[in-house]
This record gives sequence, C-alpha cells and structure tokens, in this order.
Amino acid sequence: MKTLKPSEIAEYCNVHNRTISRWIAKGQLKGHKLPGRGNYRVAVSDFINFLHKQQMPVPERFLTGASDKKSISSNQKRILIIDDEAAVRNAVRRVLRKTDHDIIVAEDGFQAGVKIISEHPNLIILDLSMPGIDGYGVIDFVRQSPELRHLKIIVLSGLDISGLNAAVEIGADDALSKPFENDNLLNHVNSLLEEEVI
Repeated sequence: MKTLKPSEIAEYCNVHNRTISRWIAKGQLKGHKLPGRGNYRVAVSDFINFLHKQQMPVPERFLTGASDKKSISSNQKRILIIDDEAAVRNAVRRVLRKTDHDIIVAEDGFQAGVKIISEHPNLIILDLSMPGIDGYGVIDFVRQSPELRHLKIIVLSGLDISGLNAAVEIGADDALSKPFENDNLLNHVNSLLEEEVI
C-alpha cells in the first residue's frame, strides 16, 4: 500500500506539517501511526478521498502514475485565477475567453497551493486579500519553490499602490488594480506569456 508522509501532504496542500497532524487527530484525514513511533502515514487512497471531500483537484500521478500535466497544445497555456470572490473570478475568466488558453480557478490560497502543484499553470492571476493564506503567502510559496521558478504572477487587487508594490517586491511579475480594464488585463497576460516562451 502506497503511503504519504505528512510533510508530502503539507507540500501538496501548502500548509504546515502540524496542520496535517491536526487533520488526522480530528479524523478529517484518515492516517495511522507507524508501530513503535509517533510518525503518521496516510494511504494515497485516503488522501484522494480527503481531496474529493474538500472538492480539491487530485494530482494525476495519484490516479494514473503518469505525468501531472494535462494534454494541451504546445501553443496553449494554463492560467490559474485565484480570488475568493466568485464575481471577480468570473469576470477575469470572461476576459480570458478571448484567448485559447486553459483556464482554471481557485477560491483561496490553500486551494491555490494544491492546484499550482497539480495543474502546473504557466501564469497565475492572484488576489492579495483572501482568508487563510493570502496572496502574499502564495507568492512566497511560489518563489521559495525552485520547480515553480518559471511561473508568472499577476497580482489583481483592490489594495492601494503600496500593497501592490509590496507584492512585486516579494516576487510578483506584475500588479494591477481592481476594478480592471479588460483590454489592459489581457495585454498584461499576453505580454507575460510571451516572455515565458522566450
């Protein structure tokens, strides 16, 4: 039976190891202790069940053993919209429909961490003010992970200019204010995706 360490699950879910231990202790995530030791292990099947209950994506490697990346054309990119407001997510998605890119969404920083790892987006459009793990935390997570170094980040936030500048200082590639102009957002998205190809 294939099992996972709490540290591996924490990496997928973008939370601290202690959070995983609390989930197990509360029965939210099924796990077992190794004989003679206090270390937890979680069966992959139980982790998949947990992700389904939380309505979170299951990394394809757990389902097929194959590469995580979905089959998309060489010119098509994957864009992840991260915002806790459904109206904003939908507005951004409508703008991006003008492209042929694959659009996915996350409702908060926790879900974003899982989708960044499992879906391998080329670019994320990120709100800063979200409950739990905020946008700054997501930026920090991405920039601290060598395998995510290529990921482009556009901040889209209602915070003032100092908040936007702070996001760029810690690693965002670009920052735009809400409310946004459709063509302006599209131009910034296209510009960053063209940089990624170079």
